[in-house]
Amino acid sequence: MRKSKAFFGWTVLYATFVLAVFGWGVGFYGPPVFLHAVAQRTGWGVALVSGAVTLHFLCGTLVVANLPRLYRRFGVPAVTLGGAVLLALGASGWARAAEPWQLYASALFSGMGWVTLGAAAVNALISPWFVRRRPAALGMAYNGASVGGIVFSPLWVYLIGAAGFAQAALWVGMTMVAVIAALSLKVFAVTPQQLGQEPDGAASQGQAPAAAPSPPPVPDLWRDRAFLSLAAGMALGLFAQIGLIAHLLSLLAPLLGAQTAGLAMGLATASAIAGRSLVGWLMPAGADRRAVACLAYAVQICGSLVLMLAAEHAWAVWLGILLFGSGIGNATSLPPLIAQADFAREDAQRVVPLIVAMSQGAYAFAPALFGVLRVLSEQAGHPLFWFLAAAAGLQAAAIASFALGRLTPARRAARPARP
Repeated sequence: MRKSKAFFGWTVLYATFVLAVFGWGVGFYGPPVFLHAVAQRTGWGVALVSGAVTLHFLCGTLVVANLPRLYRRFGVPAVTLGGAVLLALGASGWARAAEPWQLYASALFSGMGWVTLGAAAVNALISPWFVRRRPAALGMAYNGASVGGIVFSPLWVYLIGAAGFAQAALWVGMTMVAVIAALSLKVFAVTPQQLGQEPDGAASQGQAPAAAPSPPPVPDLWRDRAFLSLAAGMALGLFAQIGLIAHLLSLLAPLLGAQTAGLAMGLATASAIAGRSLVGWLMPAGADRRAVACLAYAVQICGSLVLMLAAEHAWAVWLGILLFGSGIGNATSLPPLIAQADFAREDAQRVVPLIVAMSQGAYAFAPALFGVLRVLSEQAGHPLFWFLAAAAGLQAAAIASFALGRLTPARRAARPARP
């Protein structure tokens, strides 16, 4: 058995941050850029290419729902590296597709690959190393997703313009595979047991935590109110969020100009990082994490309502973006933390991939459906009002779902005390 004085969990955290940068930078923020690049290169209609984006997100749900099984069969390092290779091949396929069927085949590869570097993967990599500090650790790791958007959105545009889509996909894909390969072999292959360490570094400090009672296992998750409400809350919130983000830049551009609208989107990303970090570090021990999620969505609703005034008041744009952006990151990072608090450890390992898969399957349709709503709103003469009202309504429904799933007295009594 290898021994190490330094707590290796911090190395895992930094490595997972880098994984999230590539995962979201290529697999989440990449497809909107790919859509424009493919349409320009081929002359295919936006509807046809948009279908590939939807397929990209939909097919990933099958993989992410079975991620624990894949980890058990092939190991975390192999699954993570294999996913990076699939994502790189898929991105290259997007760049080189000469027929629609080739584009859709590439979307299958990229969609199946990116989820192994996505939300469920981040939670699976962090969970063995952090328990007491998991809110802060997950918040830091998930911030890699926001950084991925900050870095890769303009990087994709620059590389495609400078060298062409095919060359850009090759460079980014090779770099991603090389980095993920190194992290998989050197970091993700290491377990706390191999180093004789406990979560949060407790063993290295001589402070191994006493075993806490665990909530009773759930016989059937599909009949469990806590699970169904958590899945619904995450799906509703992300549906509203993705649908609004997909169209926000083009909605703000006529009001602010394209470049200033881009700065506004950058403020949303910065606000997402700040909001996620504050929740991770300041959420009290033993706090009701569902209540925290409800508060985060309430702030987002305020942001949506303030944005309704954007056409008349310039300040409303910036305040609305700040409020709405504060919850963008928490929509991804809080549900796994709720699962940790509400379910036994063996159940939580199933719950997190399932809620991620269900929410991804839902938000895959959000850009298209919000696009239809946008057209109807513009025809009614209120391009912002009904669009933002729909987002606020979905966010309110997410709050209701989280609140309805609060633990029964028996489950709450059996839940372990959170240090």
